[in-house]
Amino acid sequence: MSTGASRGDDVARITLRQLGYQTRAKAVTGETSLLFDEVLRQRRSVRAFKSNPVPLALVRELLDCARRAPSGTNIQPWKVHVVAGETRRRLEAEVLAHRETGPTDTSAEFPRAQRTEPYVTRARTLGKAMYSLIGVPRGDLAAGWAQWGRNYKFFDAPVGLIFTIDKSLDCMSFLDTGMFIQTFLLAAKARGLDTCPQGAWNAFWTVTRRVLNVPEDEWIVCGVSLGWADESHPVNTLVAEREPIEAFATFHGFEEDAA
Repeated sequence: MSTGASRGDDVARITLRQLGYQTRAKAVTGETSLLFDEVLRQRRSVRAFKSNPVPLALVRELLDCARRAPSGTNIQPWKVHVVAGETRRRLEAEVLAHRETGPTDTSAEFPRAQRTEPYVTRARTLGKAMYSLIGVPRGDLAAGWAQWGRNYKFFDAPVGLIFTIDKSLDCMSFLDTGMFIQTFLLAAKARGLDTCPQGAWNAFWTVTRRVLNVPEDEWIVCGVSLGWADESHPVNTLVAEREPIEAFATFHGFEEDAA
């Protein structure tokens, strides 16, 4: 039979054990936070890749992680075509040949609004910084055209992904797809891979639709390049500027908490 003292010892041991669990949980949480923050800081849009292949098993692992992304009412609208090898090369060749014919599908199938300020300036600032790194002079249309064409080579990445959604869905499904893509990008970086999300792939969609047999009732939303960054290429030193919190966040009610 336990005495009062032993019961007290038992309670003390249980309390200490619980405190130990809490301490370890806090340590793990802090460590996870640091790791996640580091992945966020390191991830960038890479525009020059090595030719090293990415195993199919690893691509499947990334997609398995990404499918846990948030989705409004769990409709999971994202669809993805993953291309490598001969299919990737065929897609590249046919899209690049198509764009030289003066086609009509030079913009997205789905409606896109005209950009206004401050968004125009932000885009131009990034473009100017990137072109200066790769030595494309302002006004050199031929060099600019060639650099734009590198989008359709997936910047030499061994794997490309083309994302689509059903045309019957609305803008909230684009939001879900964006969260899916972001989850994929971060999962890739956490494993040492590099990526570049590419809106350019919603142009020249007639060829992409034909080569990949994308159904007519799906929008081609964007693409992503996946592989290993060529760290020696100057374009990969580009770090896009980010606006400060004050430029986009409005805080409500916190002054009440302070009071």
